[in-house]
Amino acid sequence: MTLTARRLALLVAANTALAPFAIDAYLPAMAALADDVGASIHHTELSLSTFLAGFALGQLVFGPISDRVGRKPVLLGGLVVFLLASLAITTVGSLGELLAWRFVQALGGGATVVNSAAIVRDCFKGSEAAKVMSTMAIIMLMAPLVAPVVGSGLLYLADWWLIFVFLAAYAGFLMWLLGTKLPETRPPGGSAATLVTVLANYLSVLRDRNAMGFIAAASMSFAGLFAFVTASPFLYLEHFGLTPSLYPLVFGVNVVVMVAANRLNIRLLRWRTPLQNLRLGLGIQLTAGLGLTFMVATGLESLVTMVPLIMLFAGTIGLVAPNAITSLLDRFPHMSATAAALQGSIQFSCGALAGVLVGAFEIDSAWPMVGTMLGATLLANLGIRLLAGRGDHA
Repeated sequence: MTLTARRLALLVAANTALAPFAIDAYLPAMAALADDVGASIHHTELSLSTFLAGFALGQLVFGPISDRVGRKPVLLGGLVVFLLASLAITTVGSLGELLAWRFVQALGGGATVVNSAAIVRDCFKGSEAAKVMSTMAIIMLMAPLVAPVVGSGLLYLADWWLIFVFLAAYAGFLMWLLGTKLPETRPPGGSAATLVTVLANYLSVLRDRNAMGFIAAASMSFAGLFAFVTASPFLYLEHFGLTPSLYPLVFGVNVVVMVAANRLNIRLLRWRTPLQNLRLGLGIQLTAGLGLTFMVATGLESLVTMVPLIMLFAGTIGLVAPNAITSLLDRFPHMSATAAALQGSIQFSCGALAGVLVGAFEIDSAWPMVGTMLGATLLANLGIRLLAGRGDHA
């Protein structure tokens, strides 16, 4: 079976959308879930960081296995774990149980999603791969736009547990779709998944100065985004007093800007390199982070002043993510899933840490979110400029 760019983008986007659905669908139900497990909304938000930690570990473990045994066995196995854990979450009665099953759910999700970038790299390279990833991202980014709306609707129909039934059903749909429509794309002669080889492959990525610049850019940019995602239930529902029905609308405008940034990225790639677009996106994000800090420091924070700046900060992920991962994987074509696994693991670990910084201290202020966002984008900009240098490597 021959994969066209459009067909591949559709299949991989459907697979990659599993993560944003698992992260964003239950955000409108966070307060209701906190009541049922007997915890504060701040501590219940830690289930987001727990998910990211499991997601990071799942990618780190199963990426090299995918390079050895193939994309589809790892992908389908991860979906089975995700489906069963999603159903188990519907029965939890305490915060501890919720955190434990979210971690297991994320392990399956990490094993599934780690294959997405590797599948694209198996079939395309360079600017062509960046364009496919941008097209994929436009489709995939509809998930965080739709997910809170779906979650809000399911919360209205029943309760928070129905959201996790939906996630299980989506995993089942992916098992059918990818099992029947996606061929095995791993090139012959994949790297052996012995412990020594895996560690050596990870070490070769860690020793590559340019690779670490791309990883730093993607990971810290994502950490800044996730600081907002973690804080958004408190910020919008409690701090600014939005209703659960309005929350998805205000949250979703960020995705509209991400989609626009992806479209811009595809156009700019006609005459610019992925690395040039990556630097542009990071510069815009830093500007937005400084603007948010100014608003909170001067007491001017409100929906009117904060939402546009958050949109700009989050939207530039559409310029950062596809170009960073393409630039990274082009350096390691012989072990793309392993490189993607390390990048994904570091990225989601940084996101988990950002979530902990925002949610663990129960500070009823926008400062934890804004401070984390600014610090993350500063590190992202420093990483790409100090480690990747000035040459256009991508």
